[in-house]
Order: sequence, then C-alpha cells, then structure tokens
Amino acid sequence: MEHPENDIQYKGLQVNAGVDHQLMVNPYMTFRRQKKTLSAEEYVAGIRNGDISILGQAVTLVESNLASDQAIAQKVIELCLPFSGNSIRVGITGVPGAGKSTFIEALGTELCHAGKHLAVLAIDPSSERSKGSILGDKTRMNELSTQANAFIRPSPSAGSLGGVARKTRETIVLCEAAGFDTILVETVGVGQSETAAHSMVDFFLLLQVTGTGDELQGIKRGIMEMCDGIAVNKCDGNNIERARAARVSFKNALMLFPPAKSGWFPNVNCCSAVDHSGVMDVWRDIEKYIDFTRKNGYFDENRTEQAKYWMYETINAALLNGFYQNAEMQAQVESYEKAVLENKISSFIAAKELLEHYADKQKKQ
Repeated sequence: MEHPENDIQYKGLQVNAGVDHQLMVNPYMTFRRQKKTLSAEEYVAGIRNGDISILGQAVTLVESNLASDQAIAQKVIELCLPFSGNSIRVGITGVPGAGKSTFIEALGTELCHAGKHLAVLAIDPSSERSKGSILGDKTRMNELSTQANAFIRPSPSAGSLGGVARKTRETIVLCEAAGFDTILVETVGVGQSETAAHSMVDFFLLLQVTGTGDELQGIKRGIMEMCDGIAVNKCDGNNIERARAARVSFKNALMLFPPAKSGWFPNVNCCSAVDHSGVMDVWRDIEKYIDFTRKNGYFDENRTEQAKYWMYETINAALLNGFYQNAEMQAQVESYEKAVLENKISSFIAAKELLEHYADKQKKQ
C-alpha cells in the first residue's frame, strides 16, 4: 500500500511500507500427537513383548477410576492372568526413616547384576487434605532406575488400607506377564493396618533401625507375628554394635510368638543399604524361605488364600462404591447426617436404616 506522504509535494518525508503481519504461533513449534488408543489385546501383546512404555500405560489404566478405563484394564488383567504367578513377591515395610527406599535400591541393584528381572512397586503416601502424592521414590533410586532389567513404578496410596495402593495386586499380575521374576512392594510404613501388604506377597520383610529408644516399643505385635524376616538396617560406622545388639533383641522377641502357619522361623539379619553389606544375606534368607514353603506346600496354599481374600476385598469395595455413588442414597445420607448432628437419631440407627433403604432399593431393581 502506497502512503500519500510519499507524494513529491512532501519532499524530505519518507514512510516505509511496514512489517507484514506475523503468525501468532511459532512456526518451529512441534505439537505432541495424541497417543493412539490401544485395545486390550494390543496392551497384552506389548506387555508380553516387554514394552515398558505399554506396561506403564496399562498400570495407569488399572489405577484409573474412570469406568471406561476400568473396562479395558479388567480385560487386560484377565488376558494376562495365564502368564502370571511366576515371580517371587516380597513386601518390605518398616518404621519411617528405616531406609526402605535405600535398601530396595541396594538389593534391587544387586539382583539386577545377578540377572534378575525386577519390578519395584513403591507406594507413596497420599495427602489427606489434597489427596495428592509426590511420587518421588523413583528419583531416590538413581542407580537402580538406570538398570535395563528394572521397572520402578511409584503409585499413590490414595487412602488405601495400610498404605497399599488398591490396585497393587493387579499391577503385580501385569508385571509378571511382562516377564519380571522378582517383585518388590514397598509400603508406606508400620501401622495397625499395614498388614494388608502381607496379603499380596510371598515373603514379608520388616526393616528396622536402632537408636529409636526401646527396640520393641514402636513395633506392632501384628507386624511381628506376620513378618517372615527382619533386617536391622544402617549397620555401619559407629552403629554396628547397636545394630548387632538390636538383632539379638529381635531374635529373642520372635521366640515368644507362636509358630507361623508356614512352619518357618523368621531370621534376623544386620545390613547396611549404604555400602550394600549384608543385603544379599537377606535375599538368601528369602530364597531359603521360598524353597522351604514350596516343599511343604504352604507357598501354593498361601497364594490361594490371598486370591480368595482379594475377591472379598473387591466385593466390599464394589458395594461401598455402589452405595455412595447412588444419587438417591446420597440425598438420604445427607438427611440422616443432619438428623444425627441434631441428636434426633443415633449414628447406629441412622446407619441401619440407610442400609435397609439401600437393600430395598437393590431388590426392586
């Protein structure tokens, strides 16, 4: 466009044409393509071929609460079941600060060097307020995360019993179908409900440290009765003698408990996750336990009991979700809650009547 100011009568005045209109979007910017939606059969094929990316996507589906994701996830699990069950499942728990993540990295690295294919399912505690999780366990296992035959998957506890993610058992099935022969499940920490972890593993390891006062004070009796082995961690530097003394205390305490159903008497080891000393002694105990229980039949019996336990747990969860997600029941719950707060009805009667209403509603459907 020619400007009138460039006419000869305006001698000495020159107006340039200006700059062409520029695009608002950077022409060099590349956009990520939307991931292709896979079928259940494609997920299983990728998992069986050892595709870690597809395995991670399948675990995400399992952890999702969306009905559409759950439909595919359950189909994937069903197709993977025939290829599962061929691993050693180890649950690792302990007091906060016992060094669970450090121990798992030390043990996992040693196992990978020995040719094992290892999957680590680390349960990260979720906030009671925001419901969010940091999921930082993988960043703390720097050496292990670089191993080609290791898969580390942090998952939020999401309020699940004992800090064990609700879908961890299904994730174990997927990892076994992918060819992982060793599964380590790291729980949040010791608590009265932490024993839920025991219901999905073959060997339950309690990790403990010294210097916390009475060595037996903070340990729940249920944990001590259910553990298949104890490892006193941080047995290094100036702490070696105290760790050895703690080991004796734990061995004496275990003698007070009745014999385990497996027939196995738990051993107590000292180890240091920092310098890897004694770590493989713990693993050798685990291998002895697996061999012992396979020979006396308890290994298969335990897995059968676990499958039954999780069937009932799934039923309970489904009933609970069905109750609270019902629109009509939500309105009645609010009404009864108000009556309870105003002392017009007791909590127990309110619960009883709500359950009766729900049962009647289910009969009519």
